[in-house]
Amino acid sequence: MSDGKSGPVLWHIDDRNVAYVTLNRPEVYNAYNGELLAGLHAAYDALAAKNPRAVVIAGNGKNFQAGADVGWLNATRQSSPENNLKASRLTAEAVQRLNLLPVPTLALVQGACFGGGTGIVAACDVVIAADNATFSIAEVRVGVAGTIIIPQLNDAIGLRQVRRYALTGERFDARQAHRIGLVHEVVPLAELTAAGERIVGHLLASGPEAVAQTKIAAMRSAWSHLDDAAFNALIESHSARRQSAEAAEGLGAFLEKRPPRWAPAKVKG
Repeated sequence: MSDGKSGPVLWHIDDRNVAYVTLNRPEVYNAYNGELLAGLHAAYDALAAKNPRAVVIAGNGKNFQAGADVGWLNATRQSSPENNLKASRLTAEAVQRLNLLPVPTLALVQGACFGGGTGIVAACDVVIAADNATFSIAEVRVGVAGTIIIPQLNDAIGLRQVRRYALTGERFDARQAHRIGLVHEVVPLAELTAAGERIVGHLLASGPEAVAQTKIAAMRSAWSHLDDAAFNALIESHSARRQSAEAAEGLGAFLEKRPPRWAPAKVKG
C-alpha cells in the first residue's frame, strides 16, 4: 500500500484540510493497471479517516489519464474469469467511490484523458481542463465496452452525447468537452493550477455540512445512483466483454500496431 508519498497514486492533505490526489504513472500517460487502482482505493481509505474539506485529483506529467494500460488489460483478459471479474470490480469501484465521496471533488485535466479517464472526470463535481486537453470515450476502439462508467458519463454529459462519443470513440478537444458539459471551464495550461485553487477557495467558503447535504441530494436523482443489483450487473457485463473474441482481436491489434479486422481498409492513393 502506498503511504501517499510514493507509488502509482500520490496524496497529501494541506493545512486547510484539502486533499490532493495525483495519478503517478507519467511514463505511460498515467494509464491505470491493478496497482494504480489499488492505490486509488488506498488513498480513498486514508482520506476517509481525515475528513477533508475537498479533494483535488490530477495527473503527474503531461497527461491526466489515458485509460487502461492495454498490456495489463490484455493480460487480465487472458486470466481466469474470477480474476477478470475482480479487475472489473476494482475499476468500477474506483470510479464510483470517487463519484459518491461526501465532499466536493475537483479534477484538473491536461493532455490525454481517454477511456477510464473520462469516467474519473465525470465522477468529479467540478472539472477544469487545460486548453491542450484531448478526450475520448475510447473503449469500443479495442472491442471492449466502458459500461461501468456510462452512468457517470450520463450524469455529466447526458444520454444524447454519450450515444455519440461512447459509440464512435472519436477524440474531441477541450472546447468541445466544455460545450457538451464534460468540463466546466477551459484555461491555458500555465493557469491550470491557479484555476483549481480559485475553485478550492470557493469550496472552502461554503459550509462543509451544507455542501455534503447538497451533493447527497443531487446524487439521489443521478444516473449513477445505482442499487447493488444494477451496479453488479454493469461489472459483470464489463468483465464478460473483456473476455470476448472481439476484445481479443481489438487488444491484439492495438498491441501489434495494426487495424482490427472490423476496421475498413484504407484506400491508397
